[in-house]
Amino acid sequence: MFENHLLSLAIWLPILSGVLVLFVGGDSQAKLARWIALIGAAVSFLATLPLFTQFQDLHAGMQFIEDKVWISQFNIHYALGIDGISLFFVILNSFTTLLVILAGWEVIQSRVSHYMAAFLIMSGLINGSFAAMDAVLFYVFFEAMLIPMYLIIGIWGGPRRVYASVKFFLYTLLGSLLLLVAFLYLHKASGGSFSIADFQSLSLSRDIQILLFVAFFASFAVKVPMWPVHTWLPDAHVEAPTGGSMVLAAITLKIGAYGFLRFCLPIAPVASHELSWLIVLLSLVAVVYIGMVALVQADMKKLIAYSSISHMGFVTLGFFLFEGSQLNPYAVEGALLQMISHGFVSAAMFFCVGVMYDRVHSRQIADYGGVVNTMPKFAAFFLLFAMANAGLPATSGFVGEFLVIMGATKANFWVAVLAATTLIFGAGYTLWMYKRVIFGAVANSHVAELTDVNGRELLVLIILAATVLGMGLYPDLFAQKMHASVTNLITLVADKQAAVAGLSQ
Repeated sequence: MFENHLLSLAIWLPILSGVLVLFVGGDSQAKLARWIALIGAAVSFLATLPLFTQFQDLHAGMQFIEDKVWISQFNIHYALGIDGISLFFVILNSFTTLLVILAGWEVIQSRVSHYMAAFLIMSGLINGSFAAMDAVLFYVFFEAMLIPMYLIIGIWGGPRRVYASVKFFLYTLLGSLLLLVAFLYLHKASGGSFSIADFQSLSLSRDIQILLFVAFFASFAVKVPMWPVHTWLPDAHVEAPTGGSMVLAAITLKIGAYGFLRFCLPIAPVASHELSWLIVLLSLVAVVYIGMVALVQADMKKLIAYSSISHMGFVTLGFFLFEGSQLNPYAVEGALLQMISHGFVSAAMFFCVGVMYDRVHSRQIADYGGVVNTMPKFAAFFLLFAMANAGLPATSGFVGEFLVIMGATKANFWVAVLAATTLIFGAGYTLWMYKRVIFGAVANSHVAELTDVNGRELLVLIILAATVLGMGLYPDLFAQKMHASVTNLITLVADKQAAVAGLSQ
């Protein structure tokens, strides 16, 4: 019955679950709200698993396609589909939402139903962004997902939550305005279609492609975020509740990088090639400079936030490494694997900080020390995630970084050398933080009174540890699903460049 509507289920099940949670009412019914949210998140996640099991690895195009006319006057369609590039992000998003519901189970005590509903509704909107095949549908989901995150930071965040939420909203909204202008131009150029596939089939002049590239870059670079439009992210992470930071790092940053693959490269391949040096330069600044900024942070969440910017710099670097006129397949696949890995690892790191914050109510590194003495189970899991964040082999953090560095070596040796410094900086800021927080003698009475993780927290840690180790030990489970779509994208970009070059001669 539902096998032809799996993507609609992935979108609307969490949204409807969120609406149902809202009807539960005030905090007197908090327990009921939690259980409805958990069941809704679990069912929504299970609904995405057939996307993985039924996915045809050798098929490069869109699968699980749904296409209905939405607004006939403007030829706008409710069109959904995923390929090997977008498959894992739908699953990762639903998986993260389930963990976020568990993470906030006991921590959130006020407006519980609103908190749970915000995450569920946002989960559906994010899935819509990854699955949309119509530009207007994508734009609606892309913009609407800002609203729940704005509320999550603004209502349940820290002391400067209003400042952080407004800054987050304005940065990401203003960047998206040029995206709408680009879509309207492409609608006209394609003869009245908003189909993303029709946009990708257009043969546009070099000058038009450069203008479109600028519009796409303005929108997606802020979402990633790339240096120098990254300043909203540390503020948002520091003020957001633990669940907000988990979703922000694990999922919402990925939509910006996804936009580069879905729009920038296939629609404006000539501009992407000519301006790839700019993306590579900004990405290397994120890897090197932001890595050094992370080294001096005194706040654990701010350190991990800067770490996310550095790791996402690795992603954009991999997407724009050209050998001649062709993208490097190792780098592109490595960047995609890095996106998935970062979703697991960053969510785990923010959850670990949240576990300590719930007990001590401080994120300052100086307020800790000797945590291993009172929380040995927690310290063991935190060590695994810290190692993964530093790119240790056999963890998920190593796989994507290795492939991007290997691809960079083929494109430019010195770019590879600078990119590889992420392994040094990553180990530096992550392990130094871990040493100061976890090892040594018990630093103060607050640490002495800590209790180790409870059953709920242990469950979340075990699940995240399994994903980090599973991907690190068997990355082919992920790579084989995306290979055909990545190859198709690389071929499309190269062929369109050649076509534009032929027209200009």
